[in-house]
Amino acid sequence: MKIEEVQSTAKKQRVATHTHIKGLGLEPNGMPIPMAAGFVGQLEGREASGLVVDMIRQKKMAGRALLLAGPPGSGKTALALGISQELGSKVPFCPMVGSEVYSSEVKKTEILMENFRRAIGLRIKENKEVYEGEVTELSPEETESITGGYGKSISHVVIGLKTVKGTKQLKLDPTIYDALIKEKVVNRYIDEGVAELVPGVLFIDEVHMLDIECFSYLNRALESSLSPIVIFATNRGVCNVRGTDMLSPHGIPVDLLDRLVIIRTLVYTPVEMIQIIAIRAQVEELIIDEESLAYIGEIGQQTSLRHAVQLLSPASIVAKTNGRDNICKGDIVEANELYLDAKSSARLLQEQQERYIS
Repeated sequence: MKIEEVQSTAKKQRVATHTHIKGLGLEPNGMPIPMAAGFVGQLEGREASGLVVDMIRQKKMAGRALLLAGPPGSGKTALALGISQELGSKVPFCPMVGSEVYSSEVKKTEILMENFRRAIGLRIKENKEVYEGEVTELSPEETESITGGYGKSISHVVIGLKTVKGTKQLKLDPTIYDALIKEKVVNRYIDEGVAELVPGVLFIDEVHMLDIECFSYLNRALESSLSPIVIFATNRGVCNVRGTDMLSPHGIPVDLLDRLVIIRTLVYTPVEMIQIIAIRAQVEELIIDEESLAYIGEIGQQTSLRHAVQLLSPASIVAKTNGRDNICKGDIVEANELYLDAKSSARLLQEQQERYIS
């Protein structure tokens, strides 16, 4: 008799780049914990982001925005997601990239306007008034039928309630008359519903890709009372504002920079890189030893943190091909030889420039 193992049909959740981020990792007093909520390091940036969260909750960020500025792979998107997690799931979070506004079919300002709308939620509250007591009267009030003829229709129902404080008469909608006849009990009456707008978070990555027309629109949109909290991110220094010959910090016009609260992110230290890679391995359910972690941390210092993290999955497949569940140093060496990082690719391109079409 052949026995086969039954494979689980449960779907695995896709592991994205920032799946491990669960918040900003702050103490109740706002001080950052060195390693918490998926974050490692960036203590000043996390503390500053925590203050921004408090300002948003107290509705003191109106007309202003936040800029996250730092080198590539220094945690700018992670901070934005951390802010979103701290605000809670009921606050809308709408991410976009600056280059999304360029389309041959839709105007740039229309795309920005659409994303502004997506970042605004609608919360509906229900105010309920409850009446309790003994039903002393139940009389339907009739009126001439609006459809004509000799029949009559019920316009409303008058209910008398007797409580310890006295008696009260209520005039209710006729649609509940049949239910009252059947149950003979009244315990509540919905008075009215109220809707409330909830400004969310609009995250614009690579904000330097926007042009002067988009920045003009953003200047005006931030002044609106219904504007969401806007978070920008960029890895550029002093460069031209797109569409002009004007040099400006981060490629953003000075008049818009004046409205921004700027948070700087720093390059991770070697120890922090190893800790982040260990967290990513845990999230991706990979087994890796200390020697391999140290080696992949060295690769991250020489290349980039992103490249080091991206080597984890290929190395795990190499390990499984070799009949092992755990990743060893040799698997990482093999994966690193197969895939080039950006710096190595650029250096190789320069050395073999004559072989390429320019």
